[in-house]
Amino acid sequence: MRLALTEVADPGKAPAMQAYMKSDMPFLGVQAVARRTALRRTFAEHPLGSAAEWRETVLDLWREAEYREERYAAIELTGHRLYRGFQTVSTLPMYEEMIVTGAWWDYVDDLAIHRVGGLLSAFPDTMRPLMLEWAHDGDLWKRRTAILCQNGFKAATDTGLLHACIEPSLSDTGFFARKAIGWALREYAKTNPREVVRYVDHMGISGLSRREALKNIPPVDLSRYDSRPSASP
Repeated sequence: MRLALTEVADPGKAPAMQAYMKSDMPFLGVQAVARRTALRRTFAEHPLGSAAEWRETVLDLWREAEYREERYAAIELTGHRLYRGFQTVSTLPMYEEMIVTGAWWDYVDDLAIHRVGGLLSAFPDTMRPLMLEWAHDGDLWKRRTAILCQNGFKAATDTGLLHACIEPSLSDTGFFARKAIGWALREYAKTNPREVVRYVDHMGISGLSRREALKNIPPVDLSRYDSRPSASP
């Protein structure tokens, strides 16, 4: 795996990539398109025969990574088309480890939206209470995952679950919690802007989260949806 990545690396780009990501782990200097092309070829040449072997390979890549792109490779392996049938609730502990130990947005957001979200969509009865637990967890990145896992669900969004996952983090003044709240609401506003405006006003959400949540609703629509009483003349 590392050889495939090294062959398409541009070491001259590695320092800037590391600085942008504020990463302690170094980069090889592999751009996203080149990385995905190299990994598709490598994954096709080395198929994995069972769910257990797949999970073991993913976690070996993750735990033994010396460069950040190797962890990106582990995430891409989790979503490879050959292993769609392995996406069951039993994979959640693997994702949990990757989220908690990765502890940064470039890892966590991909896992939250495309892996944990997929499990929630496929197994809502089991996953819903687990996401409620994560929403109250002391780990920021598990809370962020619970907030973001329905991004892209559109009309299928479980609004009650979205609100229940947001509310434990409303008192968190940190950037990554506030940004996640705003982003999740902004995504849902594409489907139901009236509900998002009502919720933001009702909960008194302000600052970064409010700006993010209402970013794509034109001002004329905001006034139409605004649920607050008008000021007295």
